[in-house]
Amino acid sequence: MSNKENTNIAETVEDKQLNSRLRDCPIAIVGMASVFAESKNLGQFWDNIVESVNGIQDVPEDRWAIDDYYSSDKKATDKSYCKRGGFLPEIDFDPMEFGLPPNILELTDITQLMSLVVARDVLADAGISDENSYDRDKVGITLGVGGGQKQGGQLMSRLQGPVLDKVLKASGVIEADRQVIIDKFKKAYIPWEENSFPGMLGNVIAGRIANRFNFGGTNCVVDAACAGSLAAIKMAVSDLLEYRSEMMISGGVCCDNSPFMYMSFSKTPAFTDGDDIRPFDEKSNGMMIGEGVGMIALKRLEDAERDGDKIYALIKGIGSSSDGRFKSIYAPRPEGQLKALKRAYADAGFDPRSCGLIEAHGTGTKAGDAAEFAGLKMLFSENNEQKQHVALGSVKSQVGHTKAAAGTAGIIKAALALHHKVLPATINVDKPNQNLDIENTPLYINNETRPWMPRADGVKRRAGISSFGFGGTNFHFVLEEYKSRQTAAYRLTAVPQTVLITAVNKAALIESLASWSEKLSAPEDELVYLFNALITENPLKTPASELARCGFVAKDAGEAKTAIAQILKQLNSDSATAWSKPTGLYYRESGIETAGKVVALFSGQGSQYLNMGRDLVCNFPSILESTANMDKQFTDAGLNQLSSTLYPIPVFSEEQRQAQEESLRLTQYAQPAIGAFSVGLYKTFTQAGFKSDFSAGHSFGEYKAAFWAKP
Repeated sequence: MSNKENTNIAETVEDKQLNSRLRDCPIAIVGMASVFAESKNLGQFWDNIVESVNGIQDVPEDRWAIDDYYSSDKKATDKSYCKRGGFLPEIDFDPMEFGLPPNILELTDITQLMSLVVARDVLADAGISDENSYDRDKVGITLGVGGGQKQGGQLMSRLQGPVLDKVLKASGVIEADRQVIIDKFKKAYIPWEENSFPGMLGNVIAGRIANRFNFGGTNCVVDAACAGSLAAIKMAVSDLLEYRSEMMISGGVCCDNSPFMYMSFSKTPAFTDGDDIRPFDEKSNGMMIGEGVGMIALKRLEDAERDGDKIYALIKGIGSSSDGRFKSIYAPRPEGQLKALKRAYADAGFDPRSCGLIEAHGTGTKAGDAAEFAGLKMLFSENNEQKQHVALGSVKSQVGHTKAAAGTAGIIKAALALHHKVLPATINVDKPNQNLDIENTPLYINNETRPWMPRADGVKRRAGISSFGFGGTNFHFVLEEYKSRQTAAYRLTAVPQTVLITAVNKAALIESLASWSEKLSAPEDELVYLFNALITENPLKTPASELARCGFVAKDAGEAKTAIAQILKQLNSDSATAWSKPTGLYYRESGIETAGKVVALFSGQGSQYLNMGRDLVCNFPSILESTANMDKQFTDAGLNQLSSTLYPIPVFSEEQRQAQEESLRLTQYAQPAIGAFSVGLYKTFTQAGFKSDFSAGHSFGEYKAAFWAKP
């Protein structure tokens, strides 16, 4: 074959690769569910992300005894020098709900049980919890599953009787005593029975789900080490693009933070000897492992739109690669990772520079983070002189490295960020590693939760997710938002609620508060219902104006209980100044209206401050929209967007911080910032039912007051 013919064949292959099926048939994420450290469901997972909750803790007593397996000496034989990680919370599990006889639970690996729970939840989130609501023959499941199933260790340990017998015999123990000891040893582990073998198998995780929920499509698991879940999702996407299924459930599972897993990473060594995971931070020196289960429901976009599904985000590009020949089977290679990155954006058909968020593999190891950052730098710096415009982070800083489930944790985080228009924080980054020279690259560490503003060029928000595994396997996904505007009343799942408690008089109010305080000491699984009752319950028929009342704002039952305790303390206080200072708690003897009218008072120039109302912009679309409208005015005038000055990227020195504050003091930024925020805030108040009789303002505030004044 001639060189010319070889060239033509190569060009044809390249053309086919560039004409990605995903461009013609994007894949919609129509459902998500998860259980990770400190979060029992998807809502809690997102709340913890945006509130920067650290889910890392010492090994719980119900997992394994720290004293048995931990030593601070990294070279200690058969000891782990790490004793912290991310662990699954307690989850209510009814075996009969999933058709499991209670007597086989002991023989069934926790991964199979937890995956049934999350599969149920992802189907419900996708709107097909009813058995008859969807053709189950057209639903398949692929999951990323690692090699560690805890039941396997139990069953293999039980087979060590002959080894123990030889040790005891060599130690001079007589045969009768040896048998007693061996029998006691075996009782420490689960027995070999009919259900033991399927109870430990990784492929049965997907198989049990397909069996329980009656799936007729593809059913299998994939092991690509820590990239397993992205490999599984890639397989699911292929199934949809080939029209073999109409819906695919996919994701990753790892519930194994056993001593075996700690020993594996400790002797590599890969663990940090610190208390936290610090990806890309100057003090990062290792990882910590986590437990987790995450799943997403996928459909072709045209089908999702036809069915009126909720759509979190779109999968627009997928890239995968191998590191090839390199110095070590587990050493990360930037050039290998770069191949996957480039292939993903070529698959999507757009420039990497349009990506606003990278959810990195970000394990916190020095070699891993440096290699990953080098690959990202090569990608985003190509034909790009713009500095620090792509947010970089890793959810592992909050939940640990969940091994085969790690990629799904990143996918879910990125999809929710696109859906809610929020750039989520990565915690434990106090100062980026100086060796990265990050300030001279297109990337920046986003260690603060910030609003994700629309781009000046109108291009939709996009995010990239990376996951790399031992053995040199690399995956990168590109997601794009489905809608550029968020039209819901608010974004975060657990928005703080106004709580008003009333009674006929002060004494009765104290009695009611004491009763609620006792109720809110109930078991955790009852608290959500009690909190809802607290918000809505008011059985009294006495005219509202005659009631004694107290009010406060709380996000959940825990915050409500704390507030009630403080109110009771103040109500029982003899001090006349108990209510003289603002504490967020309010009390009145009655609700009789005071004379007069309500005024909306608008502040003037000088009231602005950096990140003014940032949490509100992240929570309320009405406020984000007013800021976005002001951004457009700046863009139309040929100026940089106002939001880049009002909500600037995080910086890590006081000098940089002061420079950002100085910029906002300039009148050309200060007045538009105050005006945009005031407009958004007033709109949000009016949407909630607020009405003012007239408006007033100080200085620049007079213009805003005139804007809202009644004609």
